Amino acid sequence: MEQQPSAASSRLLILGGTAEAAALARGALERFGSHLRVTTALAGRTDEPGPVPGLVRIGGFGAAAGLAQYLEREAIDLLIDATHPFAEQISHHARLAADATAVPRLILARAPWQRHPLDRWIEVETMSGAAMAVARLGRRCLITTGARGLEAFAGIEGVHFVVRLIDAPKAPLPLRSYDLLLARGPFILAGERALILQRRIDIVVAKASGGVATEAKLTAAREAGLPVVLLRRPRAEPGPRVEAVSAALDWIDEHLRQRMELAIEVLQP
Repeated sequence: MEQQPSAASSRLLILGGTAEAAALARGALERFGSHLRVTTALAGRTDEPGPVPGLVRIGGFGAAAGLAQYLEREAIDLLIDATHPFAEQISHHARLAADATAVPRLILARAPWQRHPLDRWIEVETMSGAAMAVARLGRRCLITTGARGLEAFAGIEGVHFVVRLIDAPKAPLPLRSYDLLLARGPFILAGERALILQRRIDIVVAKASGGVATEAKLTAAREAGLPVVLLRRPRAEPGPRVEAVSAALDWIDEHLRQRMELAIEVLQP
């Protein structure tokens, strides 16, 4: 009996670190089972990342060339970039590596936040621009952009910062006056309301990350009439993209079907 082609050897690499990436890994395993080996790559910047279904790789690849070598060595069939919208370097490396190896690549892009008519957003391009806005408008600032780039706020006087991070920093932050708040999303609206009230926040600084996990702070700021300084997203890499995990799963399904059909054609006399 002639053996039928199988997609059992198909391999998916997810560039992760986001809730969407974890949901994608879970959905891929549930939908495709043993027909797909799923590996999620994490940069390793978080000390205790949340649980991720399937295989997990932690650490960098060594720029685009290193990622291309990994794709070839591990015989990766599909690549999905589900990284944070501000992880521009790895997304750039992913495009170059996929182009170099001819591995199909999809971007799972988190849906951006939509501005409400009552939002007091101040959109800026850089952390320096955010610092200028805070120096002009704030006295007690909630900042949720992560530890990187906080040196832009180092010279501000008369502003107390509440800095929310996932992990404790390895060194003191470069701020004149601050409290550290360690927490991991998703954050609920009641908690964000309480945080703003209890800490007497009068301005919020955030990245325009999108998604639902951290959106509650925008709603709480809107209700309190507070300005929100939003760091605009970097320019996205070109290439096919979807915003829903379900659409990414459909993309995987289509490529697996194409691979199956190609294998059938090869086996036919």
